[in-house]
Amino acid sequence: MFQFFSYYSFLIPFSLLCLCRPSLPARILPEYSSTVIAVDAHTTATWHGFTRFLDAGKGSQVSGMSELKKYFSRFGYLPIPDTNNFTDIFDKEFQSAVLAYQTNLGLPVTGELDSDTISTIVSPRCGVSDTKTHNATFHATKHFAYFYGKPRWVRQAPVVLTYAFSQNNMISYISLNVTRTVFKRAFSRWEQVIPVSFMEIEDYPSADIRIGFYYGHHGDGQPFDGVLGVLAHAFSPENGRFHLDASETWALDFETVKSRVAVDLESVATHEIGHVLGLAHSSVKEAVMYPSLSPRSKKVDLKIDDINGVQALYGSNPNFTFSSLLASEKSSNKGTGLRNTRSSKWNISSLVGVLILFLCT
Repeated sequence: MFQFFSYYSFLIPFSLLCLCRPSLPARILPEYSSTVIAVDAHTTATWHGFTRFLDAGKGSQVSGMSELKKYFSRFGYLPIPDTNNFTDIFDKEFQSAVLAYQTNLGLPVTGELDSDTISTIVSPRCGVSDTKTHNATFHATKHFAYFYGKPRWVRQAPVVLTYAFSQNNMISYISLNVTRTVFKRAFSRWEQVIPVSFMEIEDYPSADIRIGFYYGHHGDGQPFDGVLGVLAHAFSPENGRFHLDASETWALDFETVKSRVAVDLESVATHEIGHVLGLAHSSVKEAVMYPSLSPRSKKVDLKIDDINGVQALYGSNPNFTFSSLLASEKSSNKGTGLRNTRSSKWNISSLVGVLILFLCT
């Protein structure tokens, strides 16, 4: 008996150490270990070449920086020069543009092209400008923002906005019925928080909101640029045009779509509906209305910033309360906790079983 315990005295503590859950939580590693690796996953992106400007600051001159200035001009941070040509010099005007970009997108405000800024620049994003340098096109309030003049859909109550899909401008690998289901969910997220409902109709020309997938130049003066880069754009009320880049690999489920450049259709749809309703881009990274969306990521749940913004335009759905939103998030967290508890119980049971096995040997 005593010989048994002398022989196994070291095995039992060792088994305890192996099977018990660690007292400190495991450190969750970031998806990418550095900016260079993060960008490398998007090598087909339109803006991947901008990584060579990493750490550039005022006074530097790098060949090709004029192209980066065109990017800043496209999204409202730089006016087009009188000569119609940008230089490769990181001048005072460009530094001001970088500072404004960092402020608008909730980045560290350094005035330099640091890793956070470059990573955001090369990320796929919405094609709607963040601001305008001359005639201010957007009106910022707290973190969310509106198009200039706070345009909204003006209809007699109850407000019903119709939408339709362009039969000639759809993608073949996702059926129209599935696309309809995705967009219905996206519209429902917004109608849950404001007194506006959305109804699909067949008559595309007469619909309030007209949705289609397009390649390159498609007649609105805002051409798409291929894989990643600009994902989609939509126009402020009451224009109703809603365009998605047909060159993207649109996905409904990342378990079945393995492409590294796959983009979640529902996330982009939810974001662009915000523009259709009158919201501009938010500086809150977690918000649906933040301009960037990484490949293989999903962002469909409206955050408080999104809700505050759209309710300032249309009022609140009488059935919506912020407490219900918080309760829903709390419920999700509880679900995770239950799974962890069950896992812990399983570990304890396993430990007891192993100890019995040792004692009976």
